[in-house]
Amino acid sequence: MSIDDLDRRILALLQQDARMPVKALAAQVGLSSPAASERLRRLEERGVIRAFTVDAEPRTLGYPMQAIVRIRPLPGKLQQVQKLIESIPEFGECDKVTGDDCFIGRLYLRSIEHLDHILERITDMAETSSAIVKSQPVRRRLPPL
Repeated sequence: MSIDDLDRRILALLQQDARMPVKALAAQVGLSSPAASERLRRLEERGVIRAFTVDAEPRTLGYPMQAIVRIRPLPGKLQQVQKLIESIPEFGECDKVTGDDCFIGRLYLRSIEHLDHILERITDMAETSSAIVKSQPVRRRLPPL
């Protein structure tokens, strides 16, 4: 699946402001509004654009801390651990990875005690290793276009 330069420009603009009106998007990329709408529709149909979403600040929602947690399920517990992770809403994201650990997750936390409470739910089925996030020099972004 390839995208052309016009698609790249559209994606770059939407990454800056996913709520940009189609008319403004069209003007910035040199298309008519119907042509820009058609481009957006095709990008969605091809799965290039998965969603138009909200990027909320966790601190303003009462979660001033984040932690990265590496999780290594005990033998025979992989599926149970995955289901548990999926059920814990504080996991903002989690990747299933190769290597010694099976999962690497990002937790949104109210406090260190909050982290302890969440990890206590997991430690019967897995070993964990945590790191508190000090800052995020690179926020989630698109791969190079």
